[in-house]
Amino acid sequence: MSEINDKIIDYTARLARVQLEGAELGELSGQIKGILDFIGKLEEADTGNIEPTSHILPVNNVFRADEPAQSLPAEDAFSGAPKKRGRCFSVPKVIE
Repeated sequence: MSEINDKIIDYTARLARVQLEGAELGELSGQIKGILDFIGKLEEADTGNIEPTSHILPVNNVFRADEPAQSLPAEDAFSGAPKKRGRCFSVPKVIE
């Protein structure tokens, strides 16, 4: 891995469209170096006998039976709506 320096930090910040001042650049450079040093320590750990996991705790989906039930009456559903058009909710356009 190449050495992290202010030039690389500045280049990466420009790619991310983040404007850094001089003091911020130095502070961020030190923080990133610390993070990479810690990652280096983690790479030294022997993980050969450890199974890959996606979660540290066992995670199971909880399913319930899909059974028909009484629905909320339409008038109750529309009672709190700021706007409605017929039997539909009316919402502002969010995609241009």
